[in-house]
Amino acid sequence: MEVEVKLRLTDAASHQKLSDLLAPFHVKTLFQENIFFDGAAAELSSRLAVLRLRFYDLDSRCVLSLKSQPQISNGISRAEEVEEEIEPLIGRACVAEPWRFGSMNSRIIKRLRDEFGAGGESLVCLGGFRNIRAVYAWNGLNLELDETRFDFGTNFEIECESSEPQRAKKLIEGFLEENRISFSNSNTSKFAVFRSGKLH
Repeated sequence: MEVEVKLRLTDAASHQKLSDLLAPFHVKTLFQENIFFDGAAAELSSRLAVLRLRFYDLDSRCVLSLKSQPQISNGISRAEEVEEEIEPLIGRACVAEPWRFGSMNSRIIKRLRDEFGAGGESLVCLGGFRNIRAVYAWNGLNLELDETRFDFGTNFEIECESSEPQRAKKLIEGFLEENRISFSNSNTSKFAVFRSGKLH
């Protein structure tokens, strides 16, 4: 189970201010491209699951993931997630021709068949979005500051995966309030925003 604090920043100015404040704690910046897939008959989305390919830093790395049973409430997100690394060239081939998933030796693709009845050959590409993620080591937490670029606008969020989400959330909120950075609880995932076609 992946458990994350997710807080939405109001605008680009809030994102920039927080980025400046966290600069001394910067670890790395990741350039991500997220592409999503479903079964031709919505076998995944109808059961609150989604298949994602994430490409990092101009195809230097590619991760296939299956997320399911998502819940988000009061800025805390919970979801089942399984991941596996695949060759970026294979990932790009699957984006262009999703039927190629069917020939992969992948426990995730096997699970799609066994649990969801969606063989790799029947997957369809839903499109996706890009994300710039700055990672910071701050107060014992791993903070991820996101600038997510959809075709219809840009979202700004801070995320933190934690086994103690309430404690982490309190620390982050205190820091934001102390520095007068406007924020609110995220109540939808990036994927849900992408599918809705509008910023929430």
